[in-house]
Amino acid sequence: MGAFERVLFVRLLLIEDDAGLGAGLREFLQADGHVVVWCRCLGEAKALHNEPFDALLVDWQLPDGSGLEWVRSLRSKNDHTPVLLMTARDLLDDRVRGLDSGADDYMVKPFDPEELSARLRAITRRASGSGSPRLVFGEVEVDLLARAAHVSGVRAKLTAREWALVEALALRSGRLVKKRELEVLVSNLESEAASNALEVHISNLRRKLGRCFIETVRGLGYRIPT
Repeated sequence: MGAFERVLFVRLLLIEDDAGLGAGLREFLQADGHVVVWCRCLGEAKALHNEPFDALLVDWQLPDGSGLEWVRSLRSKNDHTPVLLMTARDLLDDRVRGLDSGADDYMVKPFDPEELSARLRAITRRASGSGSPRLVFGEVEVDLLARAAHVSGVRAKLTAREWALVEALALRSGRLVKKRELEVLVSNLESEAASNALEVHISNLRRKLGRCFIETVRGLGYRIPT
């Protein structure tokens, strides 16, 4: 798939102690347009507890503890960030324990990175409050599977960068997305992003999808009102 078809997340936290697997996953996910923070142990991940992430990819067995128990502790604190648990454990009882711990999905190593991407898209759709890949905002319909936005039934011609912003905002509809997070997404997609690149893309989206589609929260960021 091309970049237009694959961009989804703004920030992912990957917790994986295997150097080869961790580096490979980070490279693959970054090529998809994601911003990936890779930690090799729970200690490193816990130090990032105040940072926002759109999804967590967590290895079950880590050098300094159990990823499963860490996920369980997150849920006990009402942290509902989507979690995909990764492990070599493939018994039915292990799968049940993993999902009962609070993980949203469970993948047995080795796995295909393309399937990982598909599963991440699925748990993020669910976390957005809709299992449906089609989200409707007035006259605008965002189709997450087709990677397309329609205005009154007519498909809008969006660039890869514009679609990435629409997707990031649509999956968090009604919630503020910080300007800095969107700037990171744009800069990750453009080799030489201009200082005002985000504002230019937002302006273009308003022209194509309607001026009221994206709301500016002055000094903070943007959101799609619900």
